Order: sequence, then C-alpha cells, then structure tokens
Amino acid sequence: MNTRTESLRAQLGDQPLLTDAGLETDLIFNHGIDLPNFASFDLLSTDWGRDALVNYYRRYLDLARDYGTGFILETPTWRASEDWGSQMGYSADDLDGVNRAAVELMQALRQDYADVSPVLVSGNIGPRGDGYAVQTRMTATEARDYHAKQIAAFVAAGADLASAFTLNYIEEAQGIALAAKEAGIPVVLSFTVETDARLPSGEGLEAAVRAVDEISDSYPVYFMINCAHPTHFNPLLREGGAWLQRIRGIRANASRCSHAELDAAEELDAGNPEEFGSDYRELRQLLPGLQVFGGCCGSDYRHVAQIAAACFR
Repeated sequence: MNTRTESLRAQLGDQPLLTDAGLETDLIFNHGIDLPNFASFDLLSTDWGRDALVNYYRRYLDLARDYGTGFILETPTWRASEDWGSQMGYSADDLDGVNRAAVELMQALRQDYADVSPVLVSGNIGPRGDGYAVQTRMTATEARDYHAKQIAAFVAAGADLASAFTLNYIEEAQGIALAAKEAGIPVVLSFTVETDARLPSGEGLEAAVRAVDEISDSYPVYFMINCAHPTHFNPLLREGGAWLQRIRGIRANASRCSHAELDAAEELDAGNPEEFGSDYRELRQLLPGLQVFGGCCGSDYRHVAQIAAACFR
C-alpha cells in the first residue's frame, strides 16, 4: 500500500466531508453558461470563467464551514483528457497545462478556508467515452495508459488525490487504479449504475469493486457511486455485505429518471431537494462508513444544503 494512500486514510478517519453538486448541469441550466461536451475545464481559459468556478465552489465551502465538515474540492477537469480535449481544440500540452491550472486554482481557493478541515484538492477524471453508455471498451492496460497523462499532471501540480467519476465498466476503473498506483497518488473510483443497480456494462457493483481491488491490491482509498438516483441502488445496499465497507461516498442524481431518459430530456429535472436530503439520511443508515456527501446531474447547492441539514444538523 502506498504511503500517501495510508496517510490519507488516517487523515480522513471517520470525518464526514461535503463536496459540490452537478457542476456542469448547474452551470448550463441554472446559470446559462454554455459548456460544449460538458467541458467545464474550458472555463479556466478566461478570467470570467475562473471567477464563475470560484464563486460556484465558495457556496459549498461556506456550507462545510457552517456544518463543521471537511470538504473535497474536485477540479473541473472531468472532460480534460485527450479524446475530449482534442474535440475542444486542446493539444496534449494544452491539457497538461489545464489540469495543472485547475489544481492550482483549487489550492488557492483552499487558502481562504483555513477553518474548514480537511479541505482536499482532488484531480477529477472522467471516462474516456460517454458516461451513460459503454462505447469503445478498453483493456485495463489501455485504460492505464490513456489516463496516466492526466494523472501525471495532477501529481505535478500537487493534488492530494485523484478521483474518477461515472465509470461504467470494470476495465477502465482497473486501469485508472493502476495508473494512480504507478504515479503514487491516492485514488478514489466512482461507478455509475442503471436503475437495476448494475453498471451500464451489465456487471454488478460488488463484482466491479472486487475486480479493481484484486488487480490493484486494494489500492483505491475508497469507492463511490455517482450519477444515479438513490432509489436505483438502495435495494442493493439493503442486501448488505462486507464489500459495502469499501463504498464511502455518494454523489447521486437529483432525478429518478434512467440514463436513457435523462439523455433524451430537453429540460433539467432537479427532483425534490428536501426529499433528496432525506434519501441521504437513509443512505447513511445503510452505509455506516459513508463519508463523502455530494450531488451529480441535476443537483445544485439546494440539494447539498438539504443533505447537510438532514445528516449533520
């Protein structure tokens, strides 16, 4: 086990941590900011874009301060990898600079919140393909090689950890774990699931967690679930099992719709923020080790505020 990973686990203990909500859907639908390909990293290219990002994160950090929790600052780099970046006209060198700049922006913001502890800067990784559907399926080795470049930029910039979200098949998650292990940076892996609590690839969540742990010698600090409504995976959690101790974070969608329904929707479904908070209170009972609380598509500050009120009042 990597010393940095062990140190991070010790630092976290059982401290609850908030994080933000659905950055891209919030900026697009609630703030009228155009984000082609959901590429929020493009905002780093302008002063107004950086200001928009900083203002977005400050509200959540203020919430963590109010409730006495820690916080995880996820960089706006979910799309800042080679395939997506090239669609936006970014070269490999450009992307290296973007990923480093994103970490540095979060580090600068953290300095304003010395009274929130801990505040961790996480380099955010997205899937190579679409998060809702399995497209080209890489081997673990191919995934390691693809994601290693972005992870290297996070390491060079001094990120505390890397976190990969909306993973929809096992091999990509395995490759990210291996790339992070080789780079010596702690990593968190988050799978998305369909309404039947299975990955879009059809694999079970327990099988996915076990497969990653087996190939990486349990290298990830913990696993998460994101981009699915709590009702989609609650039945699986109710079945119990020792493997659930590895699930320590949830970033759920606000909508109860399936991925296919969300993909076809023309308007944002923000669900019910108060009900969302109650869902998380139940999740905390089903997952005693649940530690990281945030939102994903369709959620915004209101939803995370309700989570905090329901779980940490």
